[in-house]
Amino acid sequence: MSGTLVEVEELDVHYGDLQVLWDVSLEVEEDDSVVSIVGPNGAGKSTLLKTMSGILEPTDGRISLFGSNIGEYSAHEIVELGFVQVSEARNLFGEMSVYENLRMGAYTERDHLEETVAEVFEMFPRLEERRDQDAGTLSGGEQQMLAIGRGLMAQPDVLALDEPSGALAPQLAQQVFEKIEEISDDITVVLVEQHVDEALNLADRAYLLENGRVVTEGTGDELLGSEEIQEGYLR
Repeated sequence: MSGTLVEVEELDVHYGDLQVLWDVSLEVEEDDSVVSIVGPNGAGKSTLLKTMSGILEPTDGRISLFGSNIGEYSAHEIVELGFVQVSEARNLFGEMSVYENLRMGAYTERDHLEETVAEVFEMFPRLEERRDQDAGTLSGGEQQMLAIGRGLMAQPDVLALDEPSGALAPQLAQQVFEKIEEISDDITVVLVEQHVDEALNLADRAYLLENGRVVTEGTGDELLGSEEIQEGYLR
């Protein structure tokens, strides 16, 4: 029986007086390649990832990463535990080069820095071509590759991706999904994504979040065939 990497139990989250998540529970198991969280804008998906990453504090409930209650850890320490989030905003250092941005991602894993850079360049050859170019001058697709690559530099056990296809042309978005599938061969991916069909096709396990609540869960195939997804997202 596989172990549980992430367990979210009855999570409530507020922004001030506004409650965003209600009683959210989910699991990420060791043998899950991709766990997808789908739903409309404003459903609370990004809030959920930020809380899992330690950026936001829950009002109620519990999150365990690798058996440890994250309430005992800072966001920095959660990265050291092995949970890394790549935010929708990408948060690149625009005046620093591609290589320098990758080095920044390895602040918890300096011992194998050059080896990990080589692995990222092998996965994203375009980044190697742009190695000395400022991140702010890259195209949108290249910036997304760099953001994901920088996340990989921390050598995570779980990589959480928030809207990785956001603002990308369809062809570039498809390339990103192909890279996510490749990454998930070795690292468990938690994927928040507006492209519901792509997210569910990749997913071993999936959750539909609406109005801050989990309304449906199951395998990716089960959700693809569900009435809620078919009527609300694929027509």
